[in-house]
Amino acid sequence: MDAAAGRPNRILVVILAIIAVLAVAALAVVFSRGEPALLDESTPQGVVQRYSAAVLDGDEAAAAGYLTEGARTQCLDFERAPADNLRITLISTTEREASADVHVLVVVSNGGGPFGNSEYEMEDVFDLVKTDGKWLIQSAPLQLRICTNRPVKP
Repeated sequence: MDAAAGRPNRILVVILAIIAVLAVAALAVVFSRGEPALLDESTPQGVVQRYSAAVLDGDEAAAAGYLTEGARTQCLDFERAPADNLRITLISTTEREASADVHVLVVVSNGGGPFGNSEYEMEDVFDLVKTDGKWLIQSAPLQLRICTNRPVKP
């Protein structure tokens, strides 16, 4: 009778071990995803990816290198949302000989609310032009714009 009583315990231990292995495997997959692969910088989507990463990292000097002269100097200064509240996802790219449109999904998270995290998303577009064989951003979504012509604050 003791042998029969021991079997359900072994089955339960085996089931719990399988669940534990699956949980560890799922966590390993989630934490090993890392950063997305960099797209080719000679493509419109590669330029948008690098520009967006520079803006989100707060590196406006690097981001400015991906802008046309007009986009760098003809802008209005404004208060941008904190970068850690933004997520950018590539939707599609329309490439022509001298211009391109890169459509993205911009997700803005506004912290907690009475029903949990409040966020909104919108589709937007980067307009690019080809200058001297290189893609440059002519206009960017508002949440990702930088303004390099700010007056220096004392």
